[in-house]
Amino acid sequence: MAVRIRLARGGRKKRPFYRIVAAYSESPRDGRFLEVLGTYDPLKDPAEIKLDPDKVKKWLERGAKPSQTVRSLMSKVGCTV
Repeated sequence: MAVRIRLARGGRKKRPFYRIVAAYSESPRDGRFLEVLGTYDPLKDPAEIKLDPDKVKKWLERGAKPSQTVRSLMSKVGCTV
């Protein structure tokens, strides 16, 4: 199974909050995941992005592929892909 680094939505209606997770690509968006790598809060000004670079690097070395959105967030924080 392929592993993806992607967003899992939390929060309530109209108040999104996301966890950046490593999950199997077949898993549902908010379903089972392997590890939490960080968080993304788009409602703060400016948007707050927290990533653990060691965990991200570990998963990238294992062959995980980031989603386009996570790739964009990683470049804003300074994590290289």
